[in-house]
Amino acid sequence: MRVLVTGGTGFVGSHSVKALLDAGHELRLSVRSRDRVANALAPLGIDSADTRIEVLEGDVTDASHVEEALRGCDAVLHAASMYTFDVRQAKTMRRTNVEGTENVLSTAARLGLDPIVHVSSTVALAGRKGEVLSHESDLGTGRGAYSGTKVDSEEIARRLQVEGAPVVITNPSAVSGPHDLHVGETCIALRGALRGMMAVGVRGRIPFCDVRDVAAVHAAVVEPGRGARRYMVPGHAPSVADILGMLHRLTGHRLPGVRLPWRLVAPGVHAADALQHIAPGRLPLSSELVRYITYHHDVDASRTIEELGVTARSFEASVRDTVLWMVAAGHLKPGLAGELAAEVPATP
Repeated sequence: MRVLVTGGTGFVGSHSVKALLDAGHELRLSVRSRDRVANALAPLGIDSADTRIEVLEGDVTDASHVEEALRGCDAVLHAASMYTFDVRQAKTMRRTNVEGTENVLSTAARLGLDPIVHVSSTVALAGRKGEVLSHESDLGTGRGAYSGTKVDSEEIARRLQVEGAPVVITNPSAVSGPHDLHVGETCIALRGALRGMMAVGVRGRIPFCDVRDVAAVHAAVVEPGRGARRYMVPGHAPSVADILGMLHRLTGHRLPGVRLPWRLVAPGVHAADALQHIAPGRLPLSSELVRYITYHHDVDASRTIEELGVTARSFEASVRDTVLWMVAAGHLKPGLAGELAAEVPATP
């Protein structure tokens, strides 16, 4: 099949490009900058000059570009999305995540593509403390800039499903793994933990999945004639204490932590939100992230495992690969990796 991939230079998008090529598909990539393609794909062993890949430069918020990109394709994987808890990016994120999704999914439905794969998130379902999230879950409360855009964009996808379009929704949780060219939220959180910035934190759990497992799900669902479906991505939901303990086992660094209830942590993280507006760099904490942790969610991906045969690799292996890659790529000082630094490959 000829598949359009939006966001093909992103973390999830680039790994999905590899999985789709490995599955035998021809690809057209919709990217904002052609110059990013080689850097995004080369670490995954993909030559950007591969004749199976066509690149179109444009933005998913541009309806004419979306129309051009979709024409001649059989299916689409809509992975273009801003994923950040940086409150400074709220307006741009809403335009990309919501308006872009409306453009891509509605146009694909009108042109008859099958399947139309929308990459959502577990944050689109989150909001009821202690709930197990599954493909049957209702949309969540969307408390926060990023969460709100994911709720609204999945609502678009669900509306098209009801109208009969063959839209497939995938719901990854926080995505870990190597080769995150943009050094996203999971990298920021792990780096912050290794720097001791989670010594005092909130009680809760964080659902995680590996980017390579996300990509495997995407390759598995690109099959026509199966109609509208929803799939959770298999992963794990460790507590913050579990994560710190695992980082201790991997690096040898002791990372003591005190876990507090939300009511005691809230003033500090709200202050961090205010500080983020003037801080020159990205802070490792935000009220949206901390609130998500306090929901204590588990993820039921049994349908994905049974129907697609995709299972979760171990969380420890995923984090190990992430930390090794961050050191190799210069995003984490070797000293913070401790005993893992000896395993860092010579090149990223």
